[in-house]
Amino acid sequence: MDAIQMNLLEQVAGLHEIPAGAYNLRVNGKAEGRNSSANIDIVPKEDKPGIDIIVKPGTKKESVHIPVLLSQTGLHDLVYNDFFIGDDCDITIVAGCGIHNDGSKTTSHEGIHSFHLGKNARLKYVEKHYGKGDGMGDNVMNPTTICELGENSYMEMETVQIRGIDSTKRVTKAKLEEGATLIIKESIMTHGKQFAETDFSVDLDGENSSAHVTSRSVARDKSHQLFISHVNGNNKCAGHTECDAIIMDDASVSAVPEISANHLEASLIHEAAIGKIAGEQLTKLMTLGLTEKEAEEEIINGFLK
Repeated sequence: MDAIQMNLLEQVAGLHEIPAGAYNLRVNGKAEGRNSSANIDIVPKEDKPGIDIIVKPGTKKESVHIPVLLSQTGLHDLVYNDFFIGDDCDITIVAGCGIHNDGSKTTSHEGIHSFHLGKNARLKYVEKHYGKGDGMGDNVMNPTTICELGENSYMEMETVQIRGIDSTKRVTKAKLEEGATLIIKESIMTHGKQFAETDFSVDLDGENSSAHVTSRSVARDKSHQLFISHVNGNNKCAGHTECDAIIMDDASVSAVPEISANHLEASLIHEAAIGKIAGEQLTKLMTLGLTEKEAEEEIINGFLK
């Protein structure tokens, strides 16, 4: 890989070199490298672009890295990845896509990721999106995540997009069986004329299932964000969806939270808060010697963590 691609790899996966263990590296629409481990098989699909990641039951304390890097202007990349997490597993999957576009054409990536968690499985899934480039072409990312959580399974999903993506539509759909838990933490920042849409849909089908969806975002300049969430309580369950946004300059944010209780013992909460940075916060930091701009950045960085 060249220097541009190595920088993208560091930004989206925190890697300075090809990782050890199980990994799949996709560069400009093609497989650049792949490795399975004793407990994790990575198999290329035969009918469409993408891979199957198969984790053997009982696998513990292992990780999988599956970054996607795009450095060609005008490239439109589509990939389907399916994850089969066996019973009693406890693993981490690090994904993410980085685009470096120095040309005049739109470069885009669409990743459709489907997760199937077995009984008592635990998964932490981290996905970061990053864009850069000196050209006039747009960077577009449209990730779709589909989650099927088995009995007493647990999935924590952390998604981050804080720079360089001109347009994104992020769709997450989940179905939870008995005792399953889903935690989603999203951080987004837009600037310029960028647009970001988030659409969560969670079905709490199993008894004592639960979901907690949190989105924190900052909209700057003339950018626009749309947050949509649907939590359906179809059994005795607990669901919470929360959208907190800071609005700056001439930006705009819309939040459309929806909860549906379809069972007598479904307990559901939704919250949405949109506002500017509080003046007293800026004043307090400026009394410590920071400029107004520095104070704003400190507040934003702390808010998105």
